[in-house]
Amino acid sequence: MGAVADYFANIRDAVRTTLTGLKITSRHLWTQPPITVEYPDVDVEATLPARYRGFLVNEVEICTGCLACAKACPIDIIYIEVERDEATKERMLRRYDIDLGKCMYCGLCLEPCPTGSIHFTPRFEASTTNLGDLYHQFVERGPLPIYKNPKAPGGAADSEE
Repeated sequence: MGAVADYFANIRDAVRTTLTGLKITSRHLWTQPPITVEYPDVDVEATLPARYRGFLVNEVEICTGCLACAKACPIDIIYIEVERDEATKERMLRRYDIDLGKCMYCGLCLEPCPTGSIHFTPRFEASTTNLGDLYHQFVERGPLPIYKNPKAPGGAADSEE
């Protein structure tokens, strides 16, 4: 008789746990706002949290070329070349590339940036059939002068004094 009693006990437990699951589901179904949105009819980027990790971009106008982001990247997807202009003796940003096809969106490159030039955007639509489309070059029209942080020693704030 023990096997028959276990059989019916298992059926009772299955019914009880199923009803518990249905109770939780119905509570969320009727009292919680929908979690999903009807993409692409709804502007999904407007609904994303402020710290969402979409595409990684660099505002090269305020990049100091310190290489801290490239050194912090655990999989080496940030490529930076800095050169010194012989005529002006000024440091120039020759290349700043990010291979988003390899990026794991860990955000470790953002932390050491002194100016906050590298950051995530809410843009997330990256589907492509060509991996080369995910290779972003931020210095497009020749070398750019390196941004000099005015608060850094030797910056613009020191020269005004």
